[in-house]
Amino acid sequence: MPDNAKLKGPASYFPSIEKTYGQPVEHWLGVLRAAGPMKHMELVALLKSQHGLGHGHANALVAHFMAGR
Repeated sequence: MPDNAKLKGPASYFPSIEKTYGQPVEHWLGVLRAAGPMKHMELVALLKSQHGLGHGHANALVAHFMAGR
């Protein structure tokens, strides 16, 4: 994707997530896959409490993950 392409929705957070936490988005999606069947806010809480993500970043990752199920 070109640098000047405008990301929309949860994906608009991805560059900031990768920069802030030092892991590619695929890493975080793997964490969510490994968590097993959980509700949206349970997954958000997991990312926040066990991995130190902020609420907005965790919510964006979970929203993207849940949309792809």
